[in-house]
Amino acid sequence: MAQAIRRNPSASLFATDGKPHPLQDTLVALTVVLGAVAFATSFFHNLHLLSSWAGLAGILTGAYGMFVSVTTRERFLVILGLGASAVGFFIAMAHGGLFGGVVGG
Repeated sequence: MAQAIRRNPSASLFATDGKPHPLQDTLVALTVVLGAVAFATSFFHNLHLLSSWAGLAGILTGAYGMFVSVTTRERFLVILGLGASAVGFFIAMAHGGLFGGVVGG
């Protein structure tokens, strides 16, 4: 007789192991927030310092998040945050970069 698959109702569709991952979830949240900030502020020329630093931080946290990720859900959200961080970072670099106008006049 076939056994029915028992699903944990509190687990996400993509969190297949049903275990808590506090470090990975924190890195996912940081990467997504930093990516959103970098992407949203990159379209304003005078906010290139915020965009470039948020984008760089999002790229670094996203890279480490990909390294330690366990589930598909984590990887999916980290990739979205990494993409937004990278786009925001590169647009901000075109607008003035990490130190544009502050160092080296």
